[in-house]
Amino acid sequence: MRISRLFALVLVAAGLNAFEAAAQNPPPPGTQPPPTALPSQPPPARKDGFAPDELVNAGHTFFGTVSRGLATVIEKATSQWGQPNGYILGQEGGGAFVAGLRYGEGTLFTRNAGDLRVYWQGPSLGFDVGGEGARTMMLVYDLPSTEAIYQRFGGIDGSAYFIGGFGMTALTANNIVVVPIRSGVGFRLGASIGYLKFTPKPTWNPL
Repeated sequence: MRISRLFALVLVAAGLNAFEAAAQNPPPPGTQPPPTALPSQPPPARKDGFAPDELVNAGHTFFGTVSRGLATVIEKATSQWGQPNGYILGQEGGGAFVAGLRYGEGTLFTRNAGDLRVYWQGPSLGFDVGGEGARTMMLVYDLPSTEAIYQRFGGIDGSAYFIGGFGMTALTANNIVVVPIRSGVGFRLGASIGYLKFTPKPTWNPL
C-alpha cells in the first residue's frame, strides 16, 4: 500500500513539473494554435458625424415632404461614404442671364465647429435658365474645418444616382467629398456633374 501511494505521489509530482516547464517554455510561434477569431464588427461611428436618421429628419423638414426616395438616397450615400461630419441646406437656381450656370446659397451645419453661411457656383447641363430653382441638401465628408469648404469640387465619374424624385452626385477635392441631393426632375441631377465652387460671399463668377 505504501509503495502504491508513493508511486502515485511520484506521478503527480512529475505531472506538475511538466506543466510548470511547459508554462515557462512555451512552444515556438510556428507551433502555437491559431488564436480564436473574433467576430467582425463595423467601424465605429464618427463622434462628429451625422447618422442617417438625423439626415433624413433634417431633409424631411427642409424639403417639406416625407419621401421614401430621400431616405433611399441618403442611405445610398451613407453606405458608400459613411457618416458625414457636415451637411448643407440651401437653395439654388439657374442664372437669370447666363444659361448653363447654377448659383446657390445655404448654411453648412456641423456637430462641433458651428454653422457657416456658404455660397456656390458652377456649370450645369443646360435647361437651368431663368428663375428655375430647387432646394438642395449636400452631405459633406471628411471636412477638416468649416473654412475648408471654400474651394472648387469636381465631379466623381459614375456617382450619379436617382430615385423617387431625388438625385445625387458626388464631388471631391483634397480628400473631402460633397454629395449634393436635389429634388425635382431628372435634369437637376446633372447640374453638378461639372464642378461647384464654394465661396464665403456671393459672386457671379463661377471660375
